[in-house]
Amino acid sequence: MRVSAGRRSVTRMITFDAIGTVVRDMPATLAFYRALGLEIPSAADAAPHVEAVLVGGMRLMWDTEETVRSFDPDYEREEGQSHALAARCDSPAEVDATVGRLAGLGHRVVREPWDAAWGQRYATVQDPDGYSVDLYAAL
Repeated sequence: MRVSAGRRSVTRMITFDAIGTVVRDMPATLAFYRALGLEIPSAADAAPHVEAVLVGGMRLMWDTEETVRSFDPDYEREEGQSHALAARCDSPAEVDATVGRLAGLGHRVVREPWDAAWGQRYATVQDPDGYSVDLYAAL
């Protein structure tokens, strides 16, 4: 990665290997991500911290609010979008089917599937904590 620092350019070698979120309801959150296709054992529903390793080694991590308060007693959940995830689907039909499945399970669809000008079928859904998950596939 190249970072511009004034007039000079600095190269830094870092590796992002995880995305973490804080959740209100671990079982509901994990059910949402299972519906997206992640393999997460049902025993994880009772855990205070859960990780799922994705293709390529990136990890999605979830911690309960109670877990975070155990090491940060002043933790207060900030409302609003703190991040968005994007999940590539194999086809435009898979985008539509995934949105339909999640809506059928009661999850909020922020933006129904549409054909974007940049050549992708695109949609946005929300997980139980209000985090956006974009679904897309090449047209």
